[in-house]
Amino acid sequence: MQQVNKWAWVGVALSGAITVALGAYAAHGLSVHVSTNLVSAVETGVRYQAWHTLAIMVLLVWQNVRPLAGQRWVIVLWALGVTCFSGSLCLMALAGLNLGIVTPIGGLLLIVGWLALGVVALKTPRQPHCANE
Repeated sequence: MQQVNKWAWVGVALSGAITVALGAYAAHGLSVHVSTNLVSAVETGVRYQAWHTLAIMVLLVWQNVRPLAGQRWVIVLWALGVTCFSGSLCLMALAGLNLGIVTPIGGLLLIVGWLALGVVALKTPRQPHCANE
């Protein structure tokens, strides 16, 4: 396994663990400390983090099977997007920090990551079919 891939998988593992921990805390203890709106914000952040953690895993597998230009950029955009979007929502609820523009910037990075994935897919050359298919 390439060194870059190894650290990407470690990042995915950490993101998954954080997703479960924050989701459990939001479901079982956060409402004692913050408003329902902030609990809802954390749940939204956790949901987006979970989906994008899974998406990064799929992209890492695809990258391992068929490395293509641009795949790494998609992973970076999603990782930064999750950090900004989900991270800012959690910091708002857990630490009382209002990071203002960071949340929508994170959302924009997630959207750009999805669009970049489309570009990677469009630029992917077709593979010839096997004779047995």
